[in-house]
Amino acid sequence: MDVTSPISMWSKLRIGSFLLACVFLISCSEQMDPLLHKANEEWIQGRNHSAIEMFNEVLKKYPTGPLAEEALFRLGEIHHFSLNNSSRSLVYFQEVLQMNREGEFGYPAQKYIAEIAEFGLKDYDQAIIEYQNLINKFASKNGNDDHQYRIASIYYKKQNYEQALVELKILLDNYPKSSWAEESKFKTIEILYTLSRCPEAREQYRHFNLEYSESRFKEDMDFVVASCLEEEGHLQEAYNQFKALEGHYIYPAILKMKLVGIEKRMKKQH
Repeated sequence: MDVTSPISMWSKLRIGSFLLACVFLISCSEQMDPLLHKANEEWIQGRNHSAIEMFNEVLKKYPTGPLAEEALFRLGEIHHFSLNNSSRSLVYFQEVLQMNREGEFGYPAQKYIAEIAEFGLKDYDQAIIEYQNLINKFASKNGNDDHQYRIASIYYKKQNYEQALVELKILLDNYPKSSWAEESKFKTIEILYTLSRCPEAREQYRHFNLEYSESRFKEDMDFVVASCLEEEGHLQEAYNQFKALEGHYIYPAILKMKLVGIEKRMKKQH
């Protein structure tokens, strides 16, 4: 759930998507201002500083309006993706929002601000605010379930597990068909175990198995439920469930440690 590299995979995918879109726009649009057109071409060719100069010229020529909004937005992208200067890019994205939140670049600017706060600056409290802004101020846009999941994930990273549960429930209540639903239900079970709420975890586990009989999280959940049984003193049941995971669980060393530990505890009881 965490991303550590400033120029991470999502950044590379976004810039790749932009460059493809930009090529299409340049080839198809006859109404684009020639200077803006040239500035975009310069960035596509990797001539970042030349592109910056041209986008700044666009801003002098058009201090407000759609062309100014695009120039500010592109300057933000260049500083973020190409120059690895997230702090400077935030200034440009915030200027886009101040100029016209409802414009074409308002939503993507707000999205970048949230992602930079979380992944670039690791300012988790601010990231939560920015993702909530995406949900509240761009309600008509798709992807609000993604933003809600990011909020829950941030609380998880902050080890505020109670609030993470609240945010996951909001996601499942408001976006029951979300692509994040399955993972959110799994994370709920995992968090309940972390909070030593094993009866609730097992109940959620039963519902989950009925809904997702072939889930990719099955082995992880079996491990969590076995751990609950172990903590509650149901050693033989826990041992059997851990044993059934042999050859399937992604961390065999941890599994072996669990089995050996339970064996020792059971021997002491006899």
